[in-house]
Amino acid sequence: MRKKIVAANWKMNLTLEEGKNLVDAILTGLPAISENRQVVIAAPFVHLTQTVAQLEEYDHIHAGAQNCSGEASGAFTGEISATMLQSAGVKYVIVGHSERREYFSETDETLVKKIAQALDKDLQVIFCCGEPLEIRDAGRQNEYVEKQIQSALFELSAEQMKNIVVAYEPIWAIGTGRTASSQQAQDMHAHIRSVLTGKYGNELAENTSILYGGSCNAQNAQELFACPDVDGGLIGGASLKSDAFLAIINAMIHS
Repeated sequence: MRKKIVAANWKMNLTLEEGKNLVDAILTGLPAISENRQVVIAAPFVHLTQTVAQLEEYDHIHAGAQNCSGEASGAFTGEISATMLQSAGVKYVIVGHSERREYFSETDETLVKKIAQALDKDLQVIFCCGEPLEIRDAGRQNEYVEKQIQSALFELSAEQMKNIVVAYEPIWAIGTGRTASSQQAQDMHAHIRSVLTGKYGNELAENTSILYGGSCNAQNAQELFACPDVDGGLIGGASLKSDAFLAIINAMIHS
């Protein structure tokens, strides 16, 4: 049975004190989480050792990073390696977020290297894919997302794929307040699962968690998570407020 996951992506927000207080508030209100449910807090790098320490006593809530280098080590000023993340106790890493692709020119080739580094250090990868508005309006979203998945993931073995979580993020719905309808989300998630089935077979595809990431919030989470192929969410702005994020966690637990 595939995992249901809610992952907080804080992006470039919160001081160390604010981050600590937010995690404390989430833990105070955290409901019981069963074996096949996970919560991830993807905090900025400077928060990670603090966040790992706060979550140490909890079984189903883990720290994640928002990025990692495609290089193992060396003269790459400002970069953070997968080895460093592993040594800090981080369990998850986001790779290929649309903001990294757009603002930092990350290519499919870059992402292949990052995924390889992360998997080599036993990190769970949350791989992001999704289309811009002009592709959606042209009706070419399925082929666009399929190409992203093929380019970044199809060199992986079935065993490696067990450590991949896919996050579908329609770029036109990130931070815009515009959300894909539950039917649009379900249609794309089902398509992603069919793409994985075609390459890796039905069993692996059925066991791969596919998250929705695009202005998911406390108001729409329950409807989105009720879709049969939506296995949780990658949450941006709503993850910065404990009450909103706890409501989303509750929606995931009861989905």
